[in-house]
Amino acid sequence: MAACVLCRRLPRLRYLPGLREGFAQAQHTLVKQENETDDQEEKEGVLQHQEASFQGGYKLYYNPSSYHRSVWNSANSRSQADNDEDEQCLSAHAPSFWQQTNRYSVSCSRHLSSSKNTLLDLAFNKSPEPEISSVSLPHRKPVPPVVKVNSRAFLKCRPEYASMSLDLNQRPHPVKWEEALPLLHKVTVLKGSMKPSDVSHFLVELSRLHPDKIPSVRGDQRFIMLLRYSVEHLRLFSQPQLLDVLQAFVWLDIPSAHTVLELYEAELSRRSGQMSLRQLMFAADMWRCIGKQVPQFLQHLYDSVRLNLGQVEVPELVQLLYIMGEGRQCPKDLILPLEQILMCHLKRLHPEEVGAVCLGLFKSQTSISEGAVTRIVDKALSFVKEMSDLAIVNVLKYMRFSYMFHRPWLEAMAQEVPQRAHRMGVKGLMHVVLACSAVHYRNDNILNAIAERIPSLVPHCRSKDSCKLLWAYGTLGFLPVQSPSFYPSLTEALRQRKVEFLRYPEHLLTGLLGLAFVSQFPEDLIALALSPEFVNLALKSKQLDLKKDLFTLDGAVALELPHWTGPRLSSELREEVAEMLWKFAQSDVCQKPEVQEAEAALQDLLGGEEFVCKRMILVFDSVLDLTSDITETLNKPSSLGSTCQESKGTVKVAVQITSRNHYCSQSQQLLGLHAMKRRQLKMAGYRVVELNYHEWVPLLRKSRTEKLAYLHCKMFDKKAKIAQNLAPKANHNNSQ
Repeated sequence: MAACVLCRRLPRLRYLPGLREGFAQAQHTLVKQENETDDQEEKEGVLQHQEASFQGGYKLYYNPSSYHRSVWNSANSRSQADNDEDEQCLSAHAPSFWQQTNRYSVSCSRHLSSSKNTLLDLAFNKSPEPEISSVSLPHRKPVPPVVKVNSRAFLKCRPEYASMSLDLNQRPHPVKWEEALPLLHKVTVLKGSMKPSDVSHFLVELSRLHPDKIPSVRGDQRFIMLLRYSVEHLRLFSQPQLLDVLQAFVWLDIPSAHTVLELYEAELSRRSGQMSLRQLMFAADMWRCIGKQVPQFLQHLYDSVRLNLGQVEVPELVQLLYIMGEGRQCPKDLILPLEQILMCHLKRLHPEEVGAVCLGLFKSQTSISEGAVTRIVDKALSFVKEMSDLAIVNVLKYMRFSYMFHRPWLEAMAQEVPQRAHRMGVKGLMHVVLACSAVHYRNDNILNAIAERIPSLVPHCRSKDSCKLLWAYGTLGFLPVQSPSFYPSLTEALRQRKVEFLRYPEHLLTGLLGLAFVSQFPEDLIALALSPEFVNLALKSKQLDLKKDLFTLDGAVALELPHWTGPRLSSELREEVAEMLWKFAQSDVCQKPEVQEAEAALQDLLGGEEFVCKRMILVFDSVLDLTSDITETLNKPSSLGSTCQESKGTVKVAVQITSRNHYCSQSQQLLGLHAMKRRQLKMAGYRVVELNYHEWVPLLRKSRTEKLAYLHCKMFDKKAKIAQNLAPKANHNNSQ
């Protein structure tokens, strides 16, 4: 809420020379990408990092839009580390226990001369689904990861997992190429006379070849013929033979988009009623190893779980949650029973199993009760030093999803992360700092340790990693002077991967806003982000709404780069977003009791409602000055230049009603977005009067006289004894 409001329009500025041409050239240089780490963005989930802001009488639920993608490509790479690190998290279903006011909250076979294969031919001749986006990244040699992560380490905790999962580190006893050739020859000899046992035997034996020879086998026409006959015999396989063939497909590295796999999924789904719970889990795990999403089959698995809840012991529970995470879904009617089973068995979990449970809950976007989350984190804390780096990161991921502020765990992280950071990879470090920013926990031990490690990892940073790191550090108010190489190295990483933003424009906006929070404005990247071509690309996104991100960045440029001659958003787009935000503010923030009470009290203090104006300070075209002649200035046009040189005696005041969600936890340090707004108000010539939630909310229960006395002291810059008396009690009542 504001007693004085500045809003201004600047004329649209000219574009930087050559920007349009460079952008167009970048689009034409794209070539088919490799299956590397950066190509997993389709799996990126919803990191809903919403921030509530009272700034000039409105609350902006600020969602960096790169945290809202919920797209999954069925042909994703099966790379274990990549697949497990990418998140499908933070859906719109917020945990019920979190405060409602806290919104912070990636070749055709030859035709066989068989009259029985009409349906089979249709399946094999069907065009495979594309494995990559139509907008591809440039051909680039993949950078090997600095740290290899085993997301399936929990499978070594108990022998029972062997019957429900495939150990990818235990390949079958190898056979030589010379031993495989006779098998391929038999395929051409036997042809249609092959029995189901022959087909399964041949596939299993061929899967024992050395991985270097597997591509040669897959390209052999005799192998393609064998695959076709496997489909022809599909319904004749016994249960063990069917599972043996699926396991052979894992070792043969059958592409996840191969049409033969759809037929196998359908057959396994048909037989699900005849399979045990562990057999179904084993099949689900092999689909995971292949990298194919099988929602139809998983529904049958979940149906079996419902019927066999009594069989769900620790290994079944952990493996089931892992499978649910990889499938990105937990049926709603299973959440409560699984939570109850988890709480029953929690004491028996090993450190890596706790990490696997958290990862599964995180990836499946499953909200459980506050008490259950607290108990899980308590359990993790009890053996935190025994946990792997990955397990710790997984706990932090689920805390981020649940917005769980668990102070003992976070304090333990202040000890553990600095000791582990030097050996951790960029993805793990990114998730650590994202978790801290999500729960507003700033600890310089953690931030400094990660900031020192990141510059050496920049070659391994995806654009998503760099941008989210910038966002998290900016949110927590980590200033450039605290680590001179941190922000420059990540900013340069954005320049090196600039072309990736043609595919994922939301990441660039996330990174630039994180930089803007700490007064960093790389003008070449800003020119790209505000160019008409990029803006049009961003606005075409069907899954994301990037208008607010563009609007915020554009407004920051207008205020903080007075020399700017680069591109700006069109006035039409700015007006559209401003109107959208203002309508929301009027229906939400302006109805809050603390805002309405402040408005009424200010009107009494200043002499009437005409002297108080609720506005979105900084994007409107009028300025309201607190002077003796205030009525004449209600609609006075203004610009930034003129408002900074008002006549003597003029005082421009912006009254802000803050909430605790504007600050780092148990701190008076504003979070990045709110610190930026406060800075910009002062740049625009305002004296900011803050009605701190510690002081103002308790006063809502007091008399009108006490409220007016408090506001009088605030408005006229006098010490408010009443505020000082209230502060200790308010701090106690509002502690987290």
